[in-house]
Amino acid sequence: MSRDDDVIRASEVGQYAFCARAWWLARVKGRRSTNLAALERGTARHRAHGRAVQSYHLLRWAALALFLLAAAFLLTWLIVALRG
Repeated sequence: MSRDDDVIRASEVGQYAFCARAWWLARVKGRRSTNLAALERGTARHRAHGRAVQSYHLLRWAALALFLLAAAFLLTWLIVALRG
């Protein structure tokens, strides 16, 4: 038994909650799912979703930067307009 056998990952908790028997078969008996095509599709969808979330965060930061830049330009214009 290795040290990794002592660690239960969050994904395993989810697997156990979904189907304790499937978790036991994989964890204790070492059996793997025979539905590999569905697992591959799920993995691909998770990766695509992760990329979409990263894009969202990047766009959100870009929007905030553009908003702050526009506010700085507006403030500068107001200061110049009120002095002149």
